[in-house]
Amino acid sequence: MVRIKRGNVARKRRKKVLSLAKGFRGTHSRLFRVSNQQVMKALRYSYIGRKQKKRQFRRLWITRINASTRSTSNLTYSRFMNKIKTSNIALNRKMLSQLSILDPQ
Repeated sequence: MVRIKRGNVARKRRKKVLSLAKGFRGTHSRLFRVSNQQVMKALRYSYIGRKQKKRQFRRLWITRINASTRSTSNLTYSRFMNKIKTSNIALNRKMLSQLSILDPQ
């Protein structure tokens, strides 16, 4: 039976993982086993972080809209959004918060 050498494939895979681990501290960027674990963990966190970023921005926009509506027209956020929806104004929360920053009236 002929011995199969996996030199290129294995090296390519390891180099890919080590290049993803660039910038990690100490052994986490140098040794394959440790860096492989850290890269997998980092990729998991980055996936979760992309979802959390959307939530956090929505919370920020809601807070800004609420502060603005309370200071200008003594409306709560929920009443303000109800009036927006019933009057068929198609502005999302991001745009409303921008408007509240740039034009406080």
